Formats: sequence, structure tokens, C-alpha cells
Amino acid sequence: MVALNRRCWGSYWIIYHQGSRLDVITEEVLSGDEEHGEEVKEEEVNRDLPTKEAFVVVSERTETRELSSTSQRFSTDTNDSLRFEAYVPSSDEEGTPSPDSSVDEHDDVFEEHKESENKVNNIRTKLEEKVVEMENFAGHLEEIFLTVEENFGRQEQHLEQHCNDVLQTLSHRHDDRAAALAEEKKRKLEALYTQLLGCGRTLDASKDLIETAQELYRTEDKRLFLQAVMPTMKRIEEFAKEKPDLTLVTSLEFDMPLADLSDVKTMMDSINIVPAPSAPVINPQVSNSATQTSLRVCWSLFSDDSVEYYELYYRPVLEDTPAADSTKGPDVSNVKVKETHCSVGELLPNVQYEFWVTATNTTGISPASEKAVYVTVPSPPVIRQRECSSCPEAALIRWESGNTNPVDSYTVELSETGTDGQSGVTESIVAVPTCESLIQLQSGRQYLIYVRAVNIGGPSDRSEAFTVSTTGTIFHLLQDTAHPCLSISEDGFSMFYGDEELPLSAMTFDDNTFARCVAVLGDLIPVRGRHYWEVELDEDTEYRIGVAYEDTQRNSYLGGTNTSWCMRHVLTPSRHKYEFLHSGWSPDIRITVNPVRIGLSLNYERGILSFFNVELEQHLHTFYCSFLHYVHPCFALDNPGALTVHNGVAAPEYVHLV
Repeated sequence: MVALNRRCWGSYWIIYHQGSRLDVITEEVLSGDEEHGEEVKEEEVNRDLPTKEAFVVVSERTETRELSSTSQRFSTDTNDSLRFEAYVPSSDEEGTPSPDSSVDEHDDVFEEHKESENKVNNIRTKLEEKVVEMENFAGHLEEIFLTVEENFGRQEQHLEQHCNDVLQTLSHRHDDRAAALAEEKKRKLEALYTQLLGCGRTLDASKDLIETAQELYRTEDKRLFLQAVMPTMKRIEEFAKEKPDLTLVTSLEFDMPLADLSDVKTMMDSINIVPAPSAPVINPQVSNSATQTSLRVCWSLFSDDSVEYYELYYRPVLEDTPAADSTKGPDVSNVKVKETHCSVGELLPNVQYEFWVTATNTTGISPASEKAVYVTVPSPPVIRQRECSSCPEAALIRWESGNTNPVDSYTVELSETGTDGQSGVTESIVAVPTCESLIQLQSGRQYLIYVRAVNIGGPSDRSEAFTVSTTGTIFHLLQDTAHPCLSISEDGFSMFYGDEELPLSAMTFDDNTFARCVAVLGDLIPVRGRHYWEVELDEDTEYRIGVAYEDTQRNSYLGGTNTSWCMRHVLTPSRHKYEFLHSGWSPDIRITVNPVRIGLSLNYERGILSFFNVELEQHLHTFYCSFLHYVHPCFALDNPGALTVHNGVAAPEYVHLV
């Protein structure tokens, strides 16, 4: 163990190797007596310490003055500035842990921290799931609240209408009863008045007789008395014979028959009776209301009827079963809901389903609604990679729908991939009506292409990604144009002509296959600009390579008509002969070095087709013409052999010099 000396400097101890030297170190520290707060001046310390030797600064405040494991170590160099390092005590020191144990403790702490972090992430994930679940539940509660509020409003309106009807009926009955009482009162008063007039006339007559008798009694003329007494007596006798009717001609009581309030009672009882709902109306399907396996169906109830729940019925629509025929077809499924919408799951992609709904309350079930047809989202399309082609400025993407029912349109999505393989911003081409799309791209890039099928239900999932590189022209050989003697490789880039000749009876020809020339076409190149590809073949193979219009005659040789331009290689007993044919004519050109890898450069805008010996970077020939239509690459083998197309390669610099 190295011997150490200690010296007090300010409030710190300086420990150094004996016999060493330390260059100038200055530091301002506080004195050991903190109560006085005196400052220690900067001191210049020169000690016999070797350069790059370590020493330890230990606080004097530790009562034991032992070396703490938290001490700081630093070293000095005559040419370097002072640098501090964490002091690692020697394992031989008493009570000091070894560096290995510190490392183990650090690893344990790191593992515990990592484990705690994983637990926190799991808890956070669970909390997020709970939050989403609670949000969905809150949305469901909100829908139920709105439904209850709507039903309450309809019930309140229904009750108010019934009360108004009852009050109106009672009011009519009251008016009718009051009118009848008034009429009866009028009749009674008229009868009493007539009887009262009769009594008045009788009283007047009796009064007149009494007055006449009194006058007769007071008269003094006997003769006059005798003349008038007999008539008067006769009148009195006749009046006495008349007996006046002293009974009332009408009853003082009014006729109060019991009112017939049965209809009012019926109306009052009907307040507690909810009528059966009317038939709901299913809404037409709206956009983006479906997935591949689910549909969201909505309907309405155009009445004030109270509804406890709805029952939604559905079944798939078969092509040979009319939607209106409810007696045939697959089994009917149903689901009960309380809202005026329902999400139906476990369905088939791109399949039409017919739906109808009924409403039910305590009174009964409504009639069924009219049937409505909904359709699920289509299945993802399948990109036909063998039929896709590209060039430095565009790509022609073809796919198949993969759906039995027709779709409305397609959406093509593309994203550029960087050198690290990460995709950039995605661009979309929407409302593509057919199963192919010509996409304009930037040269020298790589893209990922996806396709979605779209119907009224929404877009399908993405198709499998298709990688497109725009460094060069890429096309495949078209199997449907190949002569029966040709075999096309699985990747669509090679063709083989076997030694065994097939009998003519074993060959199958159609309108699109070559019949006379053992040839095949490549994909159409439908983009203006410059295109380049290379062809590799054996030196002894006889071939024709070039371009041709799509309607070039299948029973003629390539280069023999005005619809194709090609380079031909023919083996003669004396030499290799090369021809550059168009309309059966070729210039006289001699090639001394036989090319086995030939580059073809097509430039639509300039109207040129050039041929190059790739290995020698040698220009062979150029056709100058104005292409009236887009052309196909064309290839033919005049004797057994093989031919391989190399495309997707960038055009060399020497090609641009032509």
C-alpha cells in the first residue's frame, strides 16, 4: 500500500504521495470554524508530487477523518489543465467496498429502474385502456340519456294532448248542458207567466163584479135596481160556476238527467294506455359507416309513439334471391337495442345485407319498416406485380379487386422510402375508376405503393405493399403474347426456347400470341420520356430485340413490318450477321465484336431507339422515327436458346451522348 501524508489546508486535507511534487494549485475555501465565517486566502501550494499522480481532497468536517468513498480524485499534468475523476478506493482499505461490488450495485439499480419503468409503462397502458373504456361507456350513457330525454318529451307531449282532449270534451259537455238548462228555464218562465196573466184576468173580472154589486146595492132608484139586479146575479152565478186552476202549470224542479261521460272516462283511461308504435323508417346508408366485418345502421321514428326497444333484423342478399323476397334466402338474424342506431358485427366483407326494424312498447309491436340494403367495406385489392411496370418518371400499377360485388372506386397511396427504409409522407390518388393507375413519380426514388377499394361503406384496408423503384424502366414479359414454344420464367424476366420442337397440333394459338415468329412482348411503356433496359444472351443465339406497337401482326416476323423496330442476329457459315430491321429493310452495318449484353434506349420525345454494346460502351445503331403510339419491348429467338431482360437499371452516361 502506498504511504500517504496528510496536511491541513483550510477546511480540507491534502493527501499526497511522499516524495512527489504537485504544481501550482489554488483554491478558495472556507475555514473549519463556520461560526466565524472567515475566508481563507488563496494559497500557492508546491509539493513534491510526480506529474499525473493522484491525490485526494477530504473534508475536515468528518470527525473520523477517514477516506470517504465519496471523495473526489484528480490528477494533474504539466501540459494539461486540472481534471477531476471519481475516486475509487483500494479494495485493501478497511471498510471500503470493492469496485466490482459498486458495478454490481449499479447494475442492480439499473435493472430495478428498468423493471420499475416497465411496470409504470404497463400501468400507464392499462390506465389508457381504462380511460378509453370509460369514454366509450360515457358516450353510451350519453346516448341513453338522450334517448330517455326524447322518450320523456314524447310522453309528456302525449299526456298534455290527452289532457287537452279531455278538457275540451268536458267543456263541450258543459256548454251543451248549460244551453239545455237555459232552454228549460225559458219554458218554465213562459208557462208561469201565462198562468200569472190568467190569474190577473180572473181577479180583474171578480173585482168588476164586486164593484157592480156594490153600486147596485147603494142605488136608491128601485126601478133601476130591479132592472139591473137580475143580470148582475146571473153574471155572479156564472162567475161562481168557474173554478180557477190554482195549481202550477210547470214544476219548480229542473230535469237533471245523468250526463253520459263514458267517452270522457274512456279518454281518461287511455291516458295510461300507450298506443302501439308506428313503423320506423330505416335511413339510407351513409359514407364511412362500415368496416369489413361490421355495419352501422340508423333509423327514425316519425311519430310521438313511446318505444321501449327496437328489434333489428338482417340477412345477406344473395345474387339469385331478390331483396324483396322474404320467403327465401339465408337465415335471418336479429338484435335488440334501445337507441335508433345499431352496429352489427361478424359480417362478411363487401357483402350486401338487407335490414328492417320494428319498434316495441307495452302495448305491442309496430309494423316492420321497409327493407334497406347496406354493404360492408370491400376486401383489400391484390396488386398484380407481374403486370406492373415503371420508369424513371412514372409507374403503371395494376391490381384485381378480389370482391364479388362491384366497388365504387379505388384509392392509390404511395409513400417515398428513405435510405433507412422509413416511409415518408403518404400521398393519395382518389376516385380511380378502374383496376389500374398511371402514377407520376420523381426519378431516382423508391416508393411503397398501396391500393384501397372504396364503396359507400368506406375504404378497405391497405393491400400488400408493392415496391417501385424509379432508377430505371421495369417491365415483365407478357405470357399471353408468347409463342407456344417459349417458356417464360416465374419472375417474368427470362425466356427459353427448347431444343425439342413441338408438333403443330400441340400448339395453341389465339389472337394475341405470336404464331410465326417465336416471340413475346413486354409490358407497354405508356410514359413519354427516356427509357433504358438491357438484354443478355449467348453469343451463338439468334434473336430479334427491339420495340413494337401493340397491334403489330402476330403472324409476321419482328422487323418485317412498319409496326416494329428490332436488331437481329443471324449466324452464317462465315460470320455473325447483324441487321437493324424496320419494314423488312436494314442498313448495311458490320459489327466486329459480338455483343452478349445489349442496351436499348428508347426516347419517345426525340423519336429514337438506340442499341449499345454494354461491355464495350459502344453505340451500335439508332432508329430515327416518330412513334405514333406507345410501344412494347419485343423479343424473339430464331433458334433454341435463352434470353434474359435486365431492367430497373439506370441508363449509363454514354447513352445520353447519342
